[in-house]
Amino acid sequence: MVEPSDWRAPIEAAGLAVRMGEGMQAATLRYFEPGGAFAAAVREATGAALPQPLEAAQSADGQLTLAWRSPTETLALAPSAERLAQLEARLANVPDGCLVNLSGGLEVLRVTGEGIVDLLCRLGGTGSIPRVGEARRSRMADVPVLAVSLTAGETLLVVDRAYAEHLMGWIRETLLDFEGA
Repeated sequence: MVEPSDWRAPIEAAGLAVRMGEGMQAATLRYFEPGGAFAAAVREATGAALPQPLEAAQSADGQLTLAWRSPTETLALAPSAERLAQLEARLANVPDGCLVNLSGGLEVLRVTGEGIVDLLCRLGGTGSIPRVGEARRSRMADVPVLAVSLTAGETLLVVDRAYAEHLMGWIRETLLDFEGA
């Protein structure tokens, strides 16, 4: 039994590993026009275009993940506060868009292993499963989650911090079912 204070503890079961994305930083890029000055500045700063609907991509240096959230919003994930601050500084004075740091409000869960599809099906259904290069918003464990896949065998689950413990609990219980099968 996991103590409530240990809900962040890694989970390894049924050929899957789930770990909190410690140190991951998140920001939303909001813009009026996906082809405007802000989009051009993002491309210049990252070496990557704003993603198209349901797409996810990495920056040219591999340090930033850009994931589509809506027609005028992209989520940026960075491995450190320094990397996110660099992007923020580059975009600070660009018209028609802004970067809003969400690092304190989001958690990133890193799911690895061969059973990701089965786990995500149980948590949210087939519509919640991103293909490589996709970002899909759906409900998992009855909370909103953005699932991002950039490589085979790994999916990032981005969830509001308030729901992270709940989602980890559901994952833990679901994986117990996998082992019992």
